[in-house]
Amino acid sequence: MSARRCAHSKEHVLSESAQITWTEGDASWSVRWHSESGTAAPRRVAIVDDSTNADAAYRLACEGTALLYRGDFQNARQLLQALARRLDRKPRKAALTPAENFHLHRQAQSQRARVLGMVLLPFDADNSVPLRRAPDVREACTEAWGPAEAPYVASLRELLGAIGAYEWRKKGVEVQALGARIHPHYGVFAPVRSEYVDLLAQTPLPDAIREHPAQAVAFDIGTGTGVLAAVLARRGIGRIVATDQDPRALICARDNIERLALSDRIDVIEADLFPEGRAPLIVCNPPWVPARAVSPLEHAVYDPDGKMLHGFVAGLAAHLEPAGEGWLLLSDLAEHLGLRTREALLAAFDAAGLAVIEKRDIRPRHPKAADTTDPLHAARAAEVTSLWRLGRKP
Repeated sequence: MSARRCAHSKEHVLSESAQITWTEGDASWSVRWHSESGTAAPRRVAIVDDSTNADAAYRLACEGTALLYRGDFQNARQLLQALARRLDRKPRKAALTPAENFHLHRQAQSQRARVLGMVLLPFDADNSVPLRRAPDVREACTEAWGPAEAPYVASLRELLGAIGAYEWRKKGVEVQALGARIHPHYGVFAPVRSEYVDLLAQTPLPDAIREHPAQAVAFDIGTGTGVLAAVLARRGIGRIVATDQDPRALICARDNIERLALSDRIDVIEADLFPEGRAPLIVCNPPWVPARAVSPLEHAVYDPDGKMLHGFVAGLAAHLEPAGEGWLLLSDLAEHLGLRTREALLAAFDAAGLAVIEKRDIRPRHPKAADTTDPLHAARAAEVTSLWRLGRKP
């Protein structure tokens, strides 16, 4: 997915207003608290180390007591894994409908994130972790969270996310439709699901630009990593205006466009959905599931009440040139989960003065589609990703 909503940027500096306080020995401590998910600083903090029993740590974490680790970094990771195993052994509640199953799944995910987020680490003012056998995470943390400027405390789980994002950014994601790699930044969704990119690459260009694509303009709404804008450029479209309102996504897209030597044809601008003007082709890959996100990365997948989807549909006709097309890339997973109906989507098209020219479908190829242990397997197995070609009603 290419669209995302987030309020952070690469230059983000840890908030001075958020503090975490604890007692250690005879001294009281208070330092900055960092949480990318916006979690409030824990009110209760226990000091733990290599001798801490996993069952005792699990009980404390479930009760809402944070565990500030003192000791060996690798042992802290093992403790986190032990907590995860205990959480995964908890029986799931029975659900009657797909929507109930989804909400129970999200509830379990939220509980899991809350408990695992209780394992905390200290960080020095240079973003290093002052624990034995700790890796050098300074560059990964600086790229993800920005300069620290003072000591702080953050969760081990968020640190591991920052490290993983750092490796993804260095390695990049191979995009077959581009014949090149896209390098996602922290908090910007990586184009690991290639089917929607393939749909965009294979759909014939609208008649309005097919004969002279080099003279045409296209808009990419919610560009994210910039992958769809880059595919449009590689298909010969002369100028693409790519928009996003997430500062991290804007930086990421510009970086990728520069890497691909497409800066002279793609403008990446900050905008809430549409830029000014009209275009003969406007593409959008909004978040697919109308539900609340609980982390920055989830904004690429979850969109409360389908706000971005409905905003794109409602504003599309006003930004299309005559005979222009809007290409909406959307999974029907929400329909199989009972969170949106096909009738509601078609009604939104109709209310916005749009007609469906064509719908092109593709089955997902990601591993979860075949994972029978996934709580949402039934919905994922039935999922279809579509490119809806939309035009103005006559």
